[in-house]
Amino acid sequence: MSELIPRLSFSELDPQLAKMLRPKVERLKYLGEFFQCTGHQPHALMSFCSLTEDLKNALPDNITELVALTVAVKMRNSYERVQHERLALKLDFGEEWVREVLAPGANDREKLSPEEFLVQRLCFAVLERDGHETKAEFESVIKAIGYKDAIAVLMLIGRYVMHALIANCLELEPPVTSPLA
Repeated sequence: MSELIPRLSFSELDPQLAKMLRPKVERLKYLGEFFQCTGHQPHALMSFCSLTEDLKNALPDNITELVALTVAVKMRNSYERVQHERLALKLDFGEEWVREVLAPGANDREKLSPEEFLVQRLCFAVLERDGHETKAEFESVIKAIGYKDAIAVLMLIGRYVMHALIANCLELEPPVTSPLA
């Protein structure tokens, strides 16, 4: 099915979208297939990118990367998982931290801070229960990081679920190899 979606080159993107994506493309040295496909809806994609940046600015990097990696693993979105493995390592969170975040069934959480542990527990609960019956996990995150950041975490979970649904439906493969391979 994904073959039915023409991939847009950077020069074929809507000019406003191209301007927005240019720094990312120059930094990564490629236009990801996610953008090649979703670029057919430039205004929605620009909103998606703005939401991503707004939430990234609302939360510390460790929480953002923890949510991104956790949702990617739970949703089996290898496209986003590999991107955030690379980013987490670039941000100096360390390979052990990344591997611990990626092991959702592990009980031993030596590398995660207490706040990170609670945020990841909330991510698991929201994803496993479709957001229902998550009051205890959500309240523990509010107490740990404050209600404003807790709301940003919920919105970030939604953002990464949206990406996973799109990437999985389009059967997108990571544009680069995992640094943990």
